[in-house]
Amino acid sequence: MSAAAPSMEGMRISANPLRGQQFPAVLLLLAAGLGLLLANLPAHDAIASVLEFHIAVPLTGLDLSIAHWVSDGLLAVFFLVVAIELRHELTHGELDSPRKAVQPAIAAAGGVLVPIAVYLLIAGDAGTASGWPVPTATDIAFALGVLAMFGRGLPSTVRVFLLALAILDDIIGIVFIAVLFAHDVQWLPLILAALAVAVFWALSRLLHAKGHPSVAVAMAVVGVVAWALVAVSGIHATIAGVLLGLVMAPVPAGRVRHALEPAVNGGILPLFAFVAAFVVIPAVSPSALSPAFWGILVALPVGKVVGISLFGWLAMRIRPKGAPPALPFADLLAAGVLGGIGFTVSLLLANLAFAADAGVRDQAILGVLLGSLVALLLSAVVVSLRAGWYRRTTAAAS
Repeated sequence: MSAAAPSMEGMRISANPLRGQQFPAVLLLLAAGLGLLLANLPAHDAIASVLEFHIAVPLTGLDLSIAHWVSDGLLAVFFLVVAIELRHELTHGELDSPRKAVQPAIAAAGGVLVPIAVYLLIAGDAGTASGWPVPTATDIAFALGVLAMFGRGLPSTVRVFLLALAILDDIIGIVFIAVLFAHDVQWLPLILAALAVAVFWALSRLLHAKGHPSVAVAMAVVGVVAWALVAVSGIHATIAGVLLGLVMAPVPAGRVRHALEPAVNGGILPLFAFVAAFVVIPAVSPSALSPAFWGILVALPVGKVVGISLFGWLAMRIRPKGAPPALPFADLLAAGVLGGIGFTVSLLLANLAFAADAGVRDQAILGVLLGSLVALLLSAVVVSLRAGWYRRTTAAAS
């Protein structure tokens, strides 16, 4: 292959807005806004009846509403893509050595612990304490989209730090989903799911070696079987996507990620955002809103920025020899406000944490939407100011 070929491929990739960072973030926000709007118009009942309609798969034990087919089924494809990215970053990317990982890891810990503390301080009562995982998530797609829109002039080190931070945040979120929200675990389906994942692993190696289309078809079938087994085992079904993405051979995994990226960004995530945001705004005074709403609303934009910036500053002070250069505190502050955009994973966590109480669940979802919106607006201002400072400094030095 000629040296020009990768460049041309990169041009083709960048020409598709669904492979970029800005357009998918806008699409996600519009889908959530549309879901929230339609939920509070006369069309609510008709749309709700569609989302609540159940579709069963005979002989499998799967009987899910359309809303759950989206959040448990289609969203597993999103987590498959996320897991492929995680594996790449852990082996060949921004987290492939302890020296690279230690600083964003400490910042990520702050970005989890401080929002939890803020949430429990506000909503630590017995009825709402279970929502503490909700404000711990960072939406990497949204954060990078805002950074791309308003961060012209920022050094690449800020993006690298934010990317590593968000990846570690994703790992924590996946662990929360797998451990905290398992229910009535059925061990036989879980063992069979593990065997299916092992077969998927072997097939991916065979596909890498042989490249025969029939192997790819077999992988798709085994992947669906693994997902179904995880779904009926009591573990949240999206974990199947994580497991499959982590075990897939690198070359096929890269091709799968490239093939699925437009569908995930342009279809799956906006559809999930629409379904998750389809909640009725309660006609009550602010004082009557659930503490879960207020806890999430404050913990996302405030807890995240405080935790990430302070713990990140501490990490920069104690970084090991040979680690990347320290980021200025203002850059850490920019990364912190971007980290407060929870959205996708936070919406999923809100649905899981309050599955037994629809009223609190809907208010928690509103907290995620408003808290993420506050963080988005704050990050637009902070990132713009910081990027402007860098542009002026560069212009003055030239």
